[in-house]
Amino acid sequence: MPNKTTQGSHPTAADVGKAAPEVTEGARNAATSMADAARNAAATIDESRSTAADGLDAAASALHDRAADLPGGETVRNVARATADRLGSSAEYVRTHDAKRMVADVQSFVKSNPGLALAVAVAFGFLLGRALCRD
Repeated sequence: MPNKTTQGSHPTAADVGKAAPEVTEGARNAATSMADAARNAAATIDESRSTAADGLDAAASALHDRAADLPGGETVRNVARATADRLGSSAEYVRTHDAKRMVADVQSFVKSNPGLALAVAVAFGFLLGRALCRD
């Protein structure tokens, strides 16, 4: 049985006109909330960059200090030194780039290396899954 606002199951133009501003306002509020959440997340990341960089530097330093004592020959020591150097350069990168720039760099890398990015994502997901499922 039709009522005042609809005829059968079809809304009238007046119904659509009344609902459109409400839907628009709801979408605007959702977009604002998401933008605020993104800004808050970026601010949180930016606040912890120094701590993360210090941790990377500490790991690099420890690896450099212990590289000479590692068993396995010169090849293992060279790999340890190279890894320590990469950790040190990663620390510098984290110090000098804000969250927005890091996201842009990751997006650029993924676009130019989709296969490698997918492989890294799969490996990371596997390791994360293993870490979370351990009893």
